[in-house]
Amino acid sequence: SAIPYMGTDLVQWLWGGFAVDNATLVRFFSFHFLFPFIIAAFTMIHLLFLHQTGSNNPLGINSNSDKIPFHPYFSYKDIFGFVMMLMFLTFLTLIAPYMLGDPDNFIPANPLVTPPHIQPEWYFLFAYAILRSIPNKLGGVIALVMSIAILFILPFTNKFSFQSTQFYPINQILFWIMTITVVLLTWIGARPVEDPYILTGQLLTVIYFLYFIINPLIAIWWENLFK
Repeated sequence: SAIPYMGTDLVQWLWGGFAVDNATLVRFFSFHFLFPFIIAAFTMIHLLFLHQTGSNNPLGINSNSDKIPFHPYFSYKDIFGFVMMLMFLTFLTLIAPYMLGDPDNFIPANPLVTPPHIQPEWYFLFAYAILRSIPNKLGGVIALVMSIAILFILPFTNKFSFQSTQFYPINQILFWIMTITVVLLTWIGARPVEDPYILTGQLLTVIYFLYFIINPLIAIWWENLFK
């Protein structure tokens, strides 16, 4: 609804009416049913391109003479990783299903009282922290969308001599700063909206977006330094 001119119409189109109703549930249930198949289709496309061109090594160069067969060198490693992931998922599902659950989910539902602190799942918390770091409603929505959409520009900005950061020490430092920033944003997203979390979230949001501007510029400067 924060989108100018068309926000209200867009919300009503998503809801299927003027309020959340049966049509809304049907649409979102259908989306959750179809979305895994869409992800599976993109996964198959990824595997197709990977089969045609091969994967890159840590040095960022692509030479057929340096390649080794996928089986058994990589297949056994992938099978081991898959089994370990499946064992962990089975443990969470059958033995400790509530270990990662939000404590508010264990409070009996009361339609007259809203929980004081509502937060999304942990993997959305960094984007949620960016959303609420902007006081303006429209600005927060734009920042939220940009926090995800900006990831799609990385293939176009990573036009360096080496694809790996192994030969770019400053970029390695920036990478770990970015990693710490995302972890801190995730933590801030789970905190209540009060000081000092508000100011901290705003500073981390600025650092998050500055990374995508500074990182390619530093890499270009580093390459020109040795030319």
